[in-house]
Amino acid sequence: MKVDIRYQPSYSLALVTLDAGEAIQAESGAMVGMSDGIEMKTEASGGFFKSLGRKFFGGESFFLNTFVATNAGQTIALAPPLPGDIAVIELQGEPLLVQSGAYLAASQGVEIDTKWTGAKTFFGSEGLVMLRVTGTGTLIVSSYGAIHAVELTAGQKYIVDTGHLVTFEERLGYEVRKVAGWKSTLFSGEGLVAELTGPGRFTLQTRSQDAFLSWLIPHLPTQPPSPPRSS
Repeated sequence: MKVDIRYQPSYSLALVTLDAGEAIQAESGAMVGMSDGIEMKTEASGGFFKSLGRKFFGGESFFLNTFVATNAGQTIALAPPLPGDIAVIELQGEPLLVQSGAYLAASQGVEIDTKWTGAKTFFGSEGLVMLRVTGTGTLIVSSYGAIHAVELTAGQKYIVDTGHLVTFEERLGYEVRKVAGWKSTLFSGEGLVAELTGPGRFTLQTRSQDAFLSWLIPHLPTQPPSPPRSS
């Protein structure tokens, strides 16, 4: 499998080239276009209850689409629903925590755990839920805005607004807390933060869906415009 990312970082597109018989699993609605001859099947991956958990606790689609190449060199184009960046991560067995909604696609051999108990830590923090991704293979994630990577040394700490967190290695220590006192949490516009402790690597997105919605919603009309009055 070869993944080529185009048009970064604002309107990224993932062009995936497959070998004969190779498959990639993608979120519902992620497919932009594909070569003639690629076979697609839609299924509740992992069974009904695992898919139900992914839908309601992980923020992902109940159904996932699997695309299988019938000939070498066939391609499929994938894109997220929001404008932003795409990153390719090669997993080698080390668990990775991924923001729900950031998962775009993965090769065979990559598993998503929706029963990860640590996800409870993030409930209520701007709607953020983290998924635990394991296995060996290629993982494709997306973001709202550009993706920025940070590497922490042993003992080094970094504070991240939870609405901007995309991925982080499980070996990183983490704690979700208030940015300061309750007054600052409620009125500063910052909300809850995640304190990460190295060593390890994490990525964040340069924009936040929650911040955008907080700006947008007050500007929406509260009632439909009145029809023109007849003379």
